[in-house]
Amino acid sequence: MSFEDLGDLNSLSEPLIGRFRTAPADKRDVSFVWGGDVVGQGWGINPDLGGMTIFKAMAGLEPDFFLHSGDSIYADGPLAAEKDLPDGSKWKNLVIEEKSKVAETLAEYRGNYKYNLMDENLRAFNAAVPMLAQWDDHETRNNWYPRQIIGNDDRYQVQSLALLSAYSGRAFHDYMPMRIDQQNPERVYRVIRYGPLLDVFMLDMRSYRGDNSKDLQATAGPDTAFMGPEQVNWLKRELKASRAVWKAIAADMPIGLVVPDGDNFEAIANKEGGPPLGRELEIADLLSFIKQNGIANTVWFTADVHYAAAHFYDPNQAKFQDFEPFWEFVSGPLNAGTFGPNELDPTFGPQIKFIKAPEPGQSNLAPSAGYQFFGHVRIDAVNAAMTVTLKDMKNQDLYRVELTPAV
Repeated sequence: MSFEDLGDLNSLSEPLIGRFRTAPADKRDVSFVWGGDVVGQGWGINPDLGGMTIFKAMAGLEPDFFLHSGDSIYADGPLAAEKDLPDGSKWKNLVIEEKSKVAETLAEYRGNYKYNLMDENLRAFNAAVPMLAQWDDHETRNNWYPRQIIGNDDRYQVQSLALLSAYSGRAFHDYMPMRIDQQNPERVYRVIRYGPLLDVFMLDMRSYRGDNSKDLQATAGPDTAFMGPEQVNWLKRELKASRAVWKAIAADMPIGLVVPDGDNFEAIANKEGGPPLGRELEIADLLSFIKQNGIANTVWFTADVHYAAAHFYDPNQAKFQDFEPFWEFVSGPLNAGTFGPNELDPTFGPQIKFIKAPEPGQSNLAPSAGYQFFGHVRIDAVNAAMTVTLKDMKNQDLYRVELTPAV
């Protein structure tokens, strides 16, 4: 396939080759990779290191698809040509005009996606591996929520989050592969039926949330929304209708990890550690629904916190116990600063089974430090077992667990 220049019909691009594998109609092995957080915290494409080589590592596994867990760009993260490293050396970025400042126009938001596609590893990966894309905050602005007001941030001339989010949403749909819902073309949450072994439930934990707050209400309402009632009801219906063995819930933020936004809470957990409050009410209701309706084999996949972890949620260890045990796996970043680990809230009983994060006192480690992570999932066609492996940027196994499906 070649592209034609409409300004010069005699001008054609070099031939481009791509491939994809359709969802299976019958049982066969299924393999996918997941991760998030690309070109964040000032760490861009470094030609001296071969660019974003983690995409080459993921492509080497020849997965059926890539689950992009969000923060596909950092629209609020300008890049400098050089960035200091702890040893006194310099990290060197490719730079373009659109990445010289925070994004405030449609062209600048699009430019963030254009920048990432300058990396040959990502282009080769996209040509070989289908993508299931979701978004989080940095596609628009750090810790963004719909009613947010830009305060003391002199980087922004545009103060309207409604306008910025409209630009960011348009750019996301322009550049990320997604079948458009004609009834609601801006909707990101959806379910991907991937044959008899797997359904993937793509969530949107950004567009319908209440304000980030430290006001932890005991009664559910608009201020405690995280996915919002319409999306939660949709998720319940689709989970109940699923006939796949495994239900992969693709969440752009983790359940039990405390993610601060200044004095407020950015994610679900709130450090109280007792019965569900605030945004935890929505999750408690969902988990209870899953148990009461006998929906088996749900596994959560997420990124966002910039380190790798495996959590087992055990009702016997929880303050809220009306749910069946389940796993949550965290990966990333793919090419961004590494942080963590975050504090775990005990409301839903998360137990750390594995963690790989910087040492205390270290933060925003460069990709060259090696703390870049992705996850790999393989479902066996014969016994339907799901094997989840957390990996580093060199494709080295860090943690592996085999999950046996409930009958």
